[in-house]
Amino acid sequence: MMGDVDVLSVSGTPQEIGTAHGLAFSHQIVAYTEDRLELSRAGTDLSRLEVMEIADGMLDAHRSYDEDLYVEMISMAQSAGITPAEAVIVGGYTDFIDTVRAIAGGTAMEDTCTAVVTPDSASDGAGFLAQTWDMHASATPHVFMFDLAPVSGPGAMVFTTHGTLGQIGLNESGIAIGINNLTTTDGTIGVTWPFVVRKALRQSSFDDAVACITEANVSGAHNFLVLDRDGHGASIEVTPSVTVVDRLEARPLVHTNHCLSSETRAFEAERPPELQSSSITRLADATNLIESEIPHSPESLMALLRDERSICRRPEPPFDYESSGAVIMRPSTGDMWSCWGNPSENEFHRFAVTAGHR
Repeated sequence: MMGDVDVLSVSGTPQEIGTAHGLAFSHQIVAYTEDRLELSRAGTDLSRLEVMEIADGMLDAHRSYDEDLYVEMISMAQSAGITPAEAVIVGGYTDFIDTVRAIAGGTAMEDTCTAVVTPDSASDGAGFLAQTWDMHASATPHVFMFDLAPVSGPGAMVFTTHGTLGQIGLNESGIAIGINNLTTTDGTIGVTWPFVVRKALRQSSFDDAVACITEANVSGAHNFLVLDRDGHGASIEVTPSVTVVDRLEARPLVHTNHCLSSETRAFEAERPPELQSSSITRLADATNLIESEIPHSPESLMALLRDERSICRRPEPPFDYESSGAVIMRPSTGDMWSCWGNPSENEFHRFAVTAGHR
């Protein structure tokens, strides 16, 4: 435990990493899985078994996308006492509900995260990727930091939740990745977003990390943000049907939870007016804040993520979303600041993510 940030440090093979994850948090993983499974059924006539059958049908896609990560997921599931199908649900919930929506018309929906990528030129020569991680409030107790030292590939610090391979992270090669959830109608049988995040963090170049995203046969929609130590950055809207890459140039990239590209908007699902309004407001507020604070710094980004006009969120019925954590990453220096829970109420803790950072 470091302050309010629970840290699990693991080294070894994919099987050893997955086993350690499952054993360390078995009770939390089981409880979190149960929450995600029940939320997945909202608005459908699907039985628990039928929901599990959908998830079971997605296992081959995960294995085909990355065999090592598949082994890690299965090892985690076995050690925690959940099934492989349940591992898909607890880890990839926000993509999984896109698939359920396409198959059975579910109403489960998440409206999560405000993210920015800043260019080197406006950040004293070293750009940032920063974001809140907003989710149904039941997720907040499950947030932790995963300090990974695999037998092959770069080590990484990863912000994630119990039972999930990875959500936001920075690796020793200077690759940072973050995410925003999108809601679309074209969900399908495919790979869920935490596999995409972790595969990108196994790369040592910006182009290879981007290819992990653009070449994935995803099951649901997400926006992925990538920044490397040389200042190359991108915001990538991905649905099962279309992928759109927006490259970082002189102005910061800002993204929330609605599609910005006309190509992805063609597949966007209808969202409750309150959620659409929240996403539009957060996008405008984050853009104004990021463009008014130059040069950007860890302190200015912490203030942005703590802004309570719209960005730092608290649960309000009927949706009960909140800011469950926040992350700031500076790939060129290997610095990562992570906060558990609502960033306006909790402190950020710095991690050094450079070669041999342990």
